[in-house]
Amino acid sequence: MITTVIILVVIAALVFYAIGIYNKLVTLKNRFENGFSQIAVQLKRRYDLIPNLVETAKAYITHERETLEAVVKARNQAMQGLQAASANPGSHAAIAELAGAEGVLGAAMSRLNVVMEAYPDLKASQNMLQVSEELTSTENKIAFARQAFNDAVTEYNTYKQTFPPVILANAFGHRENATLLEFEDHAEIQAAPKVQF
Repeated sequence: MITTVIILVVIAALVFYAIGIYNKLVTLKNRFENGFSQIAVQLKRRYDLIPNLVETAKAYITHERETLEAVVKARNQAMQGLQAASANPGSHAAIAELAGAEGVLGAAMSRLNVVMEAYPDLKASQNMLQVSEELTSTENKIAFARQAFNDAVTEYNTYKQTFPPVILANAFGHRENATLLEFEDHAEIQAAPKVQF
């Protein structure tokens, strides 16, 4: 009788422990999915601002149509990447597609910034200053949201790979590791000035 009670207590403890692991996996997965939704909000805001930037630049840049078209095309590709990643933020392929599209968009925006430097009237335009300020603010928000998402992904992956959750994660449907979201930095890198004495 005592051994039966001990066995039942041990089984109950194991069941409750497994339930705890399952609940923590779900909580951590929901946390990184929520983190991605925060990124999605800021990316959508940026995608909405880019047409305003292009329209403002069109009035001043008449000979740079190819650059403007490249920005619009890259924006559209990035929006498609965001839609795919929003459907499954834990998917490596979807996150990689979004990161690649964001890399292309970053390169196109960098080229546009270089072109805009050649047009002082455009840089001084009140509309351009306002849109640029909003884009800069949005970029900062994207960076913070991406950091929070990557922290949540790291916490989820780490917990899922530790013992004993690693034994139960597959059985609970947590097969793949979530992927960090990393964008390429397309800022112009300038060489440090050389000082000679």
